Amino acid sequence: MPSVIQKMVQAHREGQPEGMYSVCSANPFVLRAALQQAKADQSVLLVEATSNQVDQYGGYTGMTPDAFFKYVHKIASTEQFNPRNLILGGDHLGPNVWQQKPAAEAMALAKEQIAAYVSAGFTKIHLDASMALGGDKKDEELPLDSHLAAERSAELCEIAEKNAKQNTKPVYVIGTDVPIPGGAKDKHNNIRITPVKEVREIIEATKKAFNRKKLQDAWKRVVAIVAQPGVEFGDDTVFDYNREKAGGLKKEIETFAGLIYEAHSTDYQRPAGLRQMVEDHFALLKVGPWLTFALREALFSLNLIEKEFLLGKKHIMLSQLMDRVEQAMQAKPQYWDAHYRGTKMQQLFARKYSFSDRVRYYWPDTSVQTALSLLLKNLNENLIPLSLLSQYLPNQYQAVREGTIKNTPEELILSKIKEILTVYAVATRQNGKSKSQVITDSEAN
Repeated sequence: MPSVIQKMVQAHREGQPEGMYSVCSANPFVLRAALQQAKADQSVLLVEATSNQVDQYGGYTGMTPDAFFKYVHKIASTEQFNPRNLILGGDHLGPNVWQQKPAAEAMALAKEQIAAYVSAGFTKIHLDASMALGGDKKDEELPLDSHLAAERSAELCEIAEKNAKQNTKPVYVIGTDVPIPGGAKDKHNNIRITPVKEVREIIEATKKAFNRKKLQDAWKRVVAIVAQPGVEFGDDTVFDYNREKAGGLKKEIETFAGLIYEAHSTDYQRPAGLRQMVEDHFALLKVGPWLTFALREALFSLNLIEKEFLLGKKHIMLSQLMDRVEQAMQAKPQYWDAHYRGTKMQQLFARKYSFSDRVRYYWPDTSVQTALSLLLKNLNENLIPLSLLSQYLPNQYQAVREGTIKNTPEELILSKIKEILTVYAVATRQNGKSKSQVITDSEAN
């Protein structure tokens, strides 16, 4: 029986201009907001973990695939979200984390990783063998040779198939032209759009590699290829989608039945651009930093409200959240120092406000969590004046006035994140109850 993602792809290829967005975050506020959004839209929710975020050793979140699966499902249970409508995916699964190791060793670790994901219940798998490994010869300006990448992708798929449950075989995304994780580091206008010939090469090479390993059934579940349509973002720059420049890619994928594109780094795109991307077959849209950027905007705004409202009041200790975040980032610079350049003042500004949002790595920090808990406590115990809410969170002020959300810090935060999720729901028409994704009453029970 086709999966929800396969049904979406089929409907899209039959002329229904719909798609699906993927939430790439482990932040509990982001996940809560995404679950609430999907529940309100009566749509499925696709949540993805990346290879460096979650792996067999814990990744930078400290969670194995099994732990992450249970973590997301626990939040879903709290939000009373039907688990049948929750899809978990693995992004960039492959030797990414072990690029410096010899190829054989890196691939062995990658196979352990992908086995752990599939065994845990992840059913959307991005096979990413796009990176050169120890001993490989590669032009630094070009993707890895498509035939070598295809062979390695097939090896990974073989492991995934062996570890998948019979009734929940995963769908696959292939492709080697993957944007730089975390956003572009330079301000430039020469974002490399994937050449049409590379799309054909990787599809044909991967299909042949699958056939050599007798993975014909798995190939039927390959739903998308990652390609770069020219969208990207930097510290304070967004490269918008230009459908004329990406027109060749649109025509090319139409020659391959059952396939669409998956687009990475779609954060901060204009709503009209995202809609155009879906119409042009970039129907799987990945979003992550924009969601935690919205979270950061909400929390910094609440911190400023707290200071304006509660400074000097007896028996109230201020959270100083923004200061605690900066201290944590200074103490552990490994998550931002390779991304933020310039003078000390420019780096300070980027740490707070960059579109790449390296702040997201620091919310789990113990001192930051303590400050966040105090901020929420203070603003739960002292009702935020509407005038301050209007000053710092004007859209949430309107929602409070209209009675659609409560004037609590938690609801204000979730509302801010859902502003972005709504953009993606509209672009993919997940809030329009499309035929392939609508949840019937019988299915929901």
